[in-house]
Parts: sequence; structure tokens; C-alpha cells
Amino acid sequence: MVLAPSRGDGKEANFIQKFGRAFVRGDAFTKLSLLVWGLGYIGHGQLIKALLVTLVQGLGLYFLGTSGIPALKKFGTLGTVQMEMQFNPVTLKNEVNNYDNSFAILLLSVIALVVIVSLVVATMMVVQSNYLLQQQKAAGKKPNSFRQDINCYLNEKFYVTLLTLPVLGVVVFTIVPLFILIAVAFTNYDQQHMPPAALFTWVGLANFASLFGGQSLSMTFSYAFGKVLSWTLVWAFFATFTTFFGGVFLAMFINNKNTKCPQLWRTLFMITIGVPQFVTLLLVRNFFSDAGIFNTMMNNAGVTDLLKTIGLLGQGMDHIPFLTDQHWAKFMIIMINIWVGIPYQMLIATGVLMNIPSDILEASTIDGASPLQCFIHIKLPYLLSVQGPALVTDFVKNVNNFNVIYLLTQDVYKTKDQAMAASSAKEVDLLVTWLFRLTQEQYNYKMAAVIGIMVFIICAIFTLVCFRFINKKEATFS
Repeated sequence: MVLAPSRGDGKEANFIQKFGRAFVRGDAFTKLSLLVWGLGYIGHGQLIKALLVTLVQGLGLYFLGTSGIPALKKFGTLGTVQMEMQFNPVTLKNEVNNYDNSFAILLLSVIALVVIVSLVVATMMVVQSNYLLQQQKAAGKKPNSFRQDINCYLNEKFYVTLLTLPVLGVVVFTIVPLFILIAVAFTNYDQQHMPPAALFTWVGLANFASLFGGQSLSMTFSYAFGKVLSWTLVWAFFATFTTFFGGVFLAMFINNKNTKCPQLWRTLFMITIGVPQFVTLLLVRNFFSDAGIFNTMMNNAGVTDLLKTIGLLGQGMDHIPFLTDQHWAKFMIIMINIWVGIPYQMLIATGVLMNIPSDILEASTIDGASPLQCFIHIKLPYLLSVQGPALVTDFVKNVNNFNVIYLLTQDVYKTKDQAMAASSAKEVDLLVTWLFRLTQEQYNYKMAAVIGIMVFIICAIFTLVCFRFINKKEATFS
């Protein structure tokens, strides 16, 4: 008797159907493994595996019994007993009461839910595994020993061994924090409700209403969100495509046969990659400060007076506000990012351009195509077909480009917009830097969580739409 791989309609059975079939057709030991994982393996002659799986099940149940279930019982309220000092008549001293910690309840509840789901899935897998052992015995085959199973996971199923730690890492460091972030967005977790001294609780969609202007007292957050979101998208667009095309043109210039000393030029631009980015940004911030060396040079060269004459600077200003005026600052941030990002894109473009078949370029030249036509009709389509997914990734990365914005503007740019200041935002902030400021300076975790969700939604929608229309095939030329 062999476990049927498909259903009656010819389609392959899914995971739940396989489990149901294994449980219904399984013997007593297979059914007992639903309750205690090790009983099935004991009955089928695999003692070491029985001890290991029972240990794992025991640890999971121990966590649920001692921490997980008690936290889940309070999950609906996130705690009701606030920390306070109480007089203990036994010790005749004021002592801290047995209080609830809202964040600990939330954290343990999320972990408990993940553990419960994991135990349920693992139980279904154990039942199926025991049913396979039962089938092997029925067919007169001797089940694998523990050593044979180890060898199997080091050879035929080595991919499972390699993926185990990464999957656990994703669950612990990505999925659990993501669930907590989503949950915090529906609470009033802020500076006035800071555990353990105070409790926070569920508030439903009130924080989202605040962000989108659904409440009269939250218009500043709605106003700031609109400003910051628009600048984030503008920044991500220009930061992505200026460095992309700049890197392509620089690669074409350096690799042109008429360019002298191409290795020297390539080395000079490579130096900017070798220097840590935060060092470069901090130095450039000092260069372009109001009293920096660049303003001194502009004053001595008469550029500052020229800008006053043509109306780009106020008559009372004695410097160019490169990083202190919102319009100048946004322009300078994009320009500085070009300097930081172009060399990296140059290396990528160089590798891609070198893979374009030379006979195609030669044939187009013989046919009378100009260099511009060769670029538009041959090189650019090839670059986009190869680097299209990378461009999508770069756009998402720039939406979350914390370093450039924060290191260039922190402690330098001061907002004059009171509505922005009331929401702890600045005109030059991206959503991610605004989120950082809300958490590190204002301890407004609830609104930071809402903004984090919005960043995720924006990046996810953009990625899905772009990958839907990206042509994943190699470029073809005629």
C-alpha cells in the first residue's frame, strides 16, 4: 500500500489533504503522534527521532504554558494592572505591585501565535511522516535508521539543511517584528503610554485616521504626511534615474576608444566607492554648510552676489543656503547623491555594455546609425532588459535611503513650517527618516508604525506593478 500522490480527480493532493489521508488511514501509532509526536516514532522503531521531536514539542508547549497562553489571555486588553507602589504589611515597605507590561504582552502574544502555527504545521508533518513509515513496514521495507536520516539530510536533502537557519532567521528577525509593527499601529503606544510605567491599549483605526486627516486634531500629521510622501517619491525617482543614466554615460565615456588613460579615470571614480559613505556625506555636509568652504569660495568668486542680482538669493543673505533652505537643500541632496551613486552604477553599466555583441554595434555603424541612434535602439534596450529588476530594487532602496538624507540634514536643516514641526517632520525628510525621528526623539511609536506600514505598502505596490510589466527576456536586436 502506497500513499497516493494525487486525488481522485487526477490533481496532486495538497498539504492538508495529505495530512487528512494519513490520519484517517494511519494505524494507532500514527494517530497517537497527533498528540505526542514521539509515540508514533516509538511505535515505528525510531527511538532517537522520537526523543528529538518530543523534546521540540515539549519546549514549544512549555513556552505556551508558562508565557504564551497567559499573554494571549491579556491580548485583548494588553493589560489592566498599571505599575504603582503598594504598601506591603508583611515587610512594612512600599513595593512595586505585580503589574502588566503591555509591550511584553504584545510581544509574547505574537511569538505565541507563531509558535502555535508552527506546532500545528509540524504536527501535520509528523503524522504524514509516521504514515510513510507505516507504509514502508507494510511493504516489507526496513525504515531508515537515524544515521541514514542524517546522511540523507547531508546529501539528497542537503537543501533542507541549508535552508533551515535562514528560514528561522526570517521568522525571528523579519516576520515576528513585522507582526509587532502592524499590531503597534493599532494601539496608542507613545510617550504618554510608555511601558512598564504606563499601559497602552488598542485604538483601532484611529492612528490611520490621524495620518489621513480624519480627525480635526490630526491635520498636522495629514499635512506632514502629504509633504513628506511627495518629496519621498520625487527623491526616489531622481536618485534612481540620475545615477543610472549618469553611470551609463560615464561608463561609455571611459570605455570609448578615444578616451585617454581610461584606467586612471576608472580608478579615480572607484575611490569614491572605497571611502565609507557616511564619511563622504559628513565631509560634504561641512563643505556646503552656511559657513563652509564652498560658501567662502562662492563669496570670493562673486557668485553669491550674482545670485542676489538675478533674484535666486535674498538681498540680506551673505551665503548660499545649500542645506538650510528647503529648495536648495533638496537640489543639493540629489546632486550629492549623484556624486556618491554614479561610480557604483558605472561599474555595473561597464559590465553590461561589455556583453553587448560587438558585431551588432559594428553592423549598425556600417548601416549609417549615429552614436545616439546606437545608444537609443541598441545599448539602452539591452541595459534596461538586464538592469530592469535592479532599477526597481534601487527605487525601493532610495525610498528607504536613510543615510543620505539624515547625514546631510541632521542638526543642519531647521524647518520653519510650524505644521511640519508639530509632527516632528521636516521638508527634506523621507518617510523613513520621519519614522526614525518619531521613534528616537518623540517616542511616538504608534504613528511610526503606521508610517512603516505605509512605506511597506508603497514599496510593495510599486514592485508588483513594475515587475508585472518588466520584460524578463533578453533584449533582441534587428
